[in-house]
Amino acid sequence: MNKQEQRRELWRQTIAQQETSGLSIRAYCRGRGLKEHAFYGWRQRLRKQNTPVRFALVETKPDEQTAPPIELLLASGDRLRIPHHAATLKLVLAVLREQA
Repeated sequence: MNKQEQRRELWRQTIAQQETSGLSIRAYCRGRGLKEHAFYGWRQRLRKQNTPVRFALVETKPDEQTAPPIELLLASGDRLRIPHHAATLKLVLAVLREQA
């Protein structure tokens, strides 16, 4: 991985961490010494790229009565909430793989 790819990956991770932190972008950037304009610039740049879908292991403990939806956080920052139903999950994964 070259330097530019490493930098891009670092910003992808930083943006994903901010989204899951519950903090505003301003608070997140201040707390980590990041420049807010750089954060927004990288977020916009990464969203414009046609990057492959990356998956992360998500562990769920389904309730016997009503299982919560499975949530996927994509590298683009988009979130998918998929009903806890095997056929639906297979369909969504197949579509995402086609797009990669």
